[in-house]
Amino acid sequence: MYAVALAEDVELRPLEPWRAGEFLEHMDRARAGIDPWIPWATRSTDLESARATLQKFADKQAADTGRIYGMWLRGTLVGGVMFVRFDAEGGVCEIGVWTEPAAQGRGLVSAAVRHLLDYALVERGLYRAEWWNSTVNLRSRAVARRLGMTLDGTLRAHTEHLGVRLDLEVWSMLAPEWRAAREAGAPAGS
Repeated sequence: MYAVALAEDVELRPLEPWRAGEFLEHMDRARAGIDPWIPWATRSTDLESARATLQKFADKQAADTGRIYGMWLRGTLVGGVMFVRFDAEGGVCEIGVWTEPAAQGRGLVSAAVRHLLDYALVERGLYRAEWWNSTVNLRSRAVARRLGMTLDGTLRAHTEHLGVRLDLEVWSMLAPEWRAAREAGAPAGS
């Protein structure tokens, strides 16, 4: 099975529908911290809905329009990263992340996102990677800044989630910027 080491005790691996039970257990541990930001988290509340969430991403992967990966800390699923959107023809993708408390503060999200940026902007040749976050999600904003992304703007009252209209920031990394940072020997935002 394919796995990428993010740290000595953490692996990044595909998160597939057959892992729905493990995913649901993880969602239950993470729910308080991610429900305010991630719509599919609020919909993954039992085994059937958790499997449906993962199947949605498996279908996206088969169509080359999205992917989802989990982060396992010493064998326990503690978070993940995903291509929310992946448009190879248009050259644009959107990256998203989530974690439970056990994974926070270890640099795992930044490490995992760097792998996705390499895949999208270098290996697959996309031109633009986007990062969307609510203006009140300070942890997400900090990741975008740490990775050296540029704030393109704020979409006012763009999305309704849990009965609240949220302003969303759109950040981006362009392929030439990412390649230049990599060639300089340090990932953008390091």
